[in-house]
Amino acid sequence: MTTFVLAGGCFWCLDSAYTQFRGVSDVTCGYTAGELENPSYQIVCDGDTGHAEVVSITFDESVISTGDILDIFFTLHDPTQLNRQGNDIGTQYRSGMYYSSEDQREAFESAVSRAKEIWGQGIVTEIEPLGTFWTAEEYHQDFFAKNPNQGYCVAVVAPKVNKVRAKFSQLLK
Repeated sequence: MTTFVLAGGCFWCLDSAYTQFRGVSDVTCGYTAGELENPSYQIVCDGDTGHAEVVSITFDESVISTGDILDIFFTLHDPTQLNRQGNDIGTQYRSGMYYSSEDQREAFESAVSRAKEIWGQGIVTEIEPLGTFWTAEEYHQDFFAKNPNQGYCVAVVAPKVNKVRAKFSQLLK
């Protein structure tokens, strides 16, 4: 099993997208890359702690490849937007990949190179060592599955989920 920690805007989008793929055994919303211990959603949303909203994705590489996991990531969000995704604005919504080994760092750099073929040279995704991962509050876990009719889920999350479903349909559960 492999675990990646990725940031691509609101963690609800990443969480809901990755849970639909074969080989993904766990997706946990959380925070990393900040200065405060055990941050809360409210504090992170203030934008002063340096944390990014992230997901920890655990997957079986014999079922879904590292490349597929990372290509989904670069399909799911716009890696050319600095400190934002659409109307979600702030450093907590930045694009980031947080590695726990040199192999992961190399895989992330390779994925950015592939993504440049689609997005061009303007990719702002940070690749940084993984610091402490803080699990987000329970109500953020599986938010879309629990609240599919909530306004943000209908307007923002559902279209992103549908986009990766269509492009990676062969990998769906």
